[in-house]
Amino acid sequence: MAIVILITVIIGYIFTLCASTYTLIFIFKHQVKYGIKFTVILNFLAIFNAVFIYSTLYLFSLVIFFTETINLFLWKLSLIFGFIELLIMSLIYAFLKEFKKIPYFPFLFFTILFGLLIGSFFSPESVRIFINSSNSPPFFITDLSIINYSFNIVTGLIIGIFQCSFLIYYFLLSWIIYLRARNKEFIKSLFIITIIFVFPILMYIFYIVFQVSIFRELHIFTLWITIFYICYLFVNKPSMFSELTNKIFYVNIYHKSGILLYSYKFSISNNELDSTIWGNILIGINHILSEFVDPKDQIDVLQTENSDIIVNYDEVGFAVVLITNHKNAILKKLMENFAVEFKTKYKKELIEIQDLNKLINVSEFKETKDIVEKTFQMYL
Repeated sequence: MAIVILITVIIGYIFTLCASTYTLIFIFKHQVKYGIKFTVILNFLAIFNAVFIYSTLYLFSLVIFFTETINLFLWKLSLIFGFIELLIMSLIYAFLKEFKKIPYFPFLFFTILFGLLIGSFFSPESVRIFINSSNSPPFFITDLSIINYSFNIVTGLIIGIFQCSFLIYYFLLSWIIYLRARNKEFIKSLFIITIIFVFPILMYIFYIVFQVSIFRELHIFTLWITIFYICYLFVNKPSMFSELTNKIFYVNIYHKSGILLYSYKFSISNNELDSTIWGNILIGINHILSEFVDPKDQIDVLQTENSDIIVNYDEVGFAVVLITNHKNAILKKLMENFAVEFKTKYKKELIEIQDLNKLINVSEFKETKDIVEKTFQMYL
């Protein structure tokens, strides 16, 4: 039975390593699908840390006995990188809730606990190792139950409070994201991750409390199952991150004279520009649009404190202006698709108003709403 558990652990690690490597390569090659570059970095770090650092340290401290000092060092390092993993995941959740808005109190609380954990390691009795074998080190452990780690009350309490706090925080953020999301279907996957992630955390807490090795193995198995599911989402549903983090406030189409041909207002956000700032920006945009003849002189992105204004110019003599909380490559691609459809539908009207002295009847463009809702459906 012991050898079966060992083989299963090793095979599980190899499969997780392979799946994670494929996912990391996919994330690197398809960064544009995830929207914001910072989201790509966080997702990459979460997978890399969980598998290549945490799981490796965890596994080596269980299957190979070097010396008591080295194994204790590896086990403590695994704890540290386990904490870092939870911090990275909490950042991902926080940014899915509201991009670049980090709640100070939870992260201050987690940082203090993280510091207390590292401080507790300087105590010689914080973590102890028990090895039930007469073999001389180093040697390969065929029965994982012969090696065990125990925590003193302070260290065990810090780890328990830390992990329980994260569970509560994850569920709270998941619920808030669900309430705010435009498309509730995307949130189902997030809730599944949150629920699955409960099991490895609970298994670790049980191991601390009961000191039974089976909970330690169950922790790593359930963690790898969680990682497999996360890898599946990262590869098959990358648009989830863009959908959850991006908000569009307006899509406007301007004639090169500065006249507004059509405007579509999306749902109101707390970060929406107030009317005074919006009016001043329009004046500036109108001036820019009246001058966009030479492509190298075109300005395609303007930034305010809370919003990015993306401008897509067309040679026919109009520009699509999109106001969003933050730009990304997905939005720029959608704007290009929208410009093509708009030009195709209104080619005759756009050619007629090439002459700046020509009277422009903006009511001719009223059906632009259908093109906007079709192109930007995921943001409605």
